[in-house]
Amino acid sequence: MSERALLKPETMTGTQLDPVEYAVVSQALMAAGREMGVKLIRSSYSNIVREAQDASAALFDRTGNVVAQAELIPMQLGPMSDIFRACAAVVPPEDLKEGDFYINNDPYRGGQHLQDVFIFSPIFVSNELVGFAGTVSHHLDLGGGNPGLSPDAVDVHAEGIIFPPSVYNFSRDWNGGPLERLVAANIRVPDQTIGDFYAQFAANAIGAERVKQLCEKYGTDSVARSMAELIDYSERRFRAALREVPDGEYYGEDAIDDDGLSDEPLVVKVKVKVQGDSVHVDFDGTCPQVRRNLNCPWASTISATLAAIKATLTSADIPFNEGVKSAVTVTAPEGCLVNPIYPAPVRARMLSAYRCFDAVLKALAQAVPDKVIAGGNDSTHSTAISHLSGSRYKV
Repeated sequence: MSERALLKPETMTGTQLDPVEYAVVSQALMAAGREMGVKLIRSSYSNIVREAQDASAALFDRTGNVVAQAELIPMQLGPMSDIFRACAAVVPPEDLKEGDFYINNDPYRGGQHLQDVFIFSPIFVSNELVGFAGTVSHHLDLGGGNPGLSPDAVDVHAEGIIFPPSVYNFSRDWNGGPLERLVAANIRVPDQTIGDFYAQFAANAIGAERVKQLCEKYGTDSVARSMAELIDYSERRFRAALREVPDGEYYGEDAIDDDGLSDEPLVVKVKVKVQGDSVHVDFDGTCPQVRRNLNCPWASTISATLAAIKATLTSADIPFNEGVKSAVTVTAPEGCLVNPIYPAPVRARMLSAYRCFDAVLKALAQAVPDKVIAGGNDSTHSTAISHLSGSRYKV
């Protein structure tokens, strides 16, 4: 069984945080997260980011806990700290230096599907690490078997370039360096994809600049305390909402029609256990992973679960940060549709992620029927149009 565990925010010591200063700094952090999202979208080259806004941004404390997020794609935002920690396990944050960045899109090492590439840039003030700015964009082409989409991919390698959890340096490895050239040589639309990567770096830079400005005005200690308190605030309100839900075990089930190779439905089963101010979600009984790209990486399963619980049980004004995640644990058998084993393809993971979302809603409907919305279409239908003219692709 796999389980997501929260790394608690570091304990702050010293004098009590001034409530007025906290209010100013915390709101500024949330505004900075939203500004990162705007910068990311307006700077991007591809229409899937610029128009469909298939991208997200967030600020983190120095240990990788999500503090504030842009209000963009819940599927990408929910597990960002877990994706960060896969990188931190390779190179600890304290070993980073100015200009370094984490990168990860590996579905089997914290990531989601390959097209969602996560980049985390450390924020230093007077050589002290105070936090991280992170972004993710859906990149229309990252190589793979076919331009745009590879519906017949037999494994994850046929779906594109895999960036394992890694650390690079912007001036040395990107910005015309060897990593940028390597990526550009292995994709069909380098101007578009590399341009979207630069948009991510630009958004990270604006987030880092806003945090630095806050540190210069209020001090790094005050900003760190405000980050921790904002996380604690979300946790207190989220757990208070959970205490209003009747304790018990609730069950839900949903299914994808089939995998395109047989007529067997792909069933997703869930048990939601509410106990006091915490929730445990277990996907035991879900069907095995499949040969087609409908498998849902673990990070996507966590994200769909968190989105369903928060949307149903809490107020929209509770900041969606690490505090919300602290009250929820998720488990699923390895090798099932919602926790696949390498090298299963995962490109169309949203179809099974929707089934996770709906199964959790059906379970919660037994506990709080007046709060759960009815099921909808809950499906992602996409068309990729590509064209090769001479030696240039358009995707």
